[in-house]
Amino acid sequence: MDQQSSPIHVIKIGGSQIDNSEFLTQMVETIRDIRKQGVRPVIVHGGGKEIARLHDELGVPFDFVEGLRVTSEQSMRLVKMALGGIANVRVVRWLVNGGVDAIGLTGIDLGMIRVEKLQIDGADLGRVGQVDAVHIEHLALLLDEDITPVIAPISLGYDGLSYNVNADHVAEALATALEAAHLVFLTDTPGVSIAGRVQRLIAAEQVEDLIFGHFITGGMIPKVRSAASAAQKGVPSAIITDLPHYARGEGTFIVSTSLKPGATVDDRTIDVSGPQ
Repeated sequence: MDQQSSPIHVIKIGGSQIDNSEFLTQMVETIRDIRKQGVRPVIVHGGGKEIARLHDELGVPFDFVEGLRVTSEQSMRLVKMALGGIANVRVVRWLVNGGVDAIGLTGIDLGMIRVEKLQIDGADLGRVGQVDAVHIEHLALLLDEDITPVIAPISLGYDGLSYNVNADHVAEALATALEAAHLVFLTDTPGVSIAGRVQRLIAAEQVEDLIFGHFITGGMIPKVRSAASAAQKGVPSAIITDLPHYARGEGTFIVSTSLKPGATVDDRTIDVSGPQ
C-alpha cells in the first residue's frame, strides 16, 4: 500500500455509537471530508448493544470472561444477526445515503480474516476467535476503486465455523496488514485520561505499566493494548479519540519508541491540523 499518496485510516467505531443518529451524521460528514483529502478509510464496527438487545428480547443468556463475551452456538446466531445484519447495514445505509460509496463485509467474506478458537486461562469462550491471518488482496481492490469497506468482526475459523471476534482486535489486525497510516479508535472521550488529564502522547512500550498501575482501566484497556500492539508492528500511530477531535487531528497518539536511528517520537505522529 502506498501510504504517501493515499493513506489508509482504519477506523473502529463502537456498537453504542452506531445507535446514535447524531454520531452517524457527524461520522458521514467526517468520512466525506477525509476522503476528499485523499484518505482511504476502512471502518470496523462493534455491536454490543444490538447483541445484548437481541439476547434480552429472545431470552438467551451469556457471560463475560475478561471483558470478552462467551458465545454459545445459540448466541452465535444472534451475534451474526446483530453484527452482520443490523449494525453493518445501518452504518452502510448512512454512508451511502450521505454520498459515500460503501460496502458492508464481514471477516468471513472472501476469507478476509481467519481465526483460531480463543481460550483464556483454559476457559472455553465458545465461538470466540482470535485473529490468526488477514488476507487483504480483495480489500485492496475495493480501496483502489475508492469504495469504503465497512467490516463486521465476525470471522472464519479453520474449522469452517464462524466466530465472534473482538472488534478492537480486528481493527488492529487490518491496520497492520494494510500498512495503514493510522489506526483510529473512536470513543466517547477525547483521548486517554491519566490523573484527570487527556494525554497527547503515550509510548506503546509504557502501556502495560500504565495498566498495571491502574492509570488505564476498564473498557479503555483493550483499545490501548490493540493500539500499542499495532504501533509496535509498524503502524505509525494509533489514535484514541472522539469524532470531533479526530476531525481536527487531535486525541491520544500511541506510538512505538522503537524508531530508526535519528528519528524522534514526533516522526510517528500525524499533523494535528487535520486527519492526514
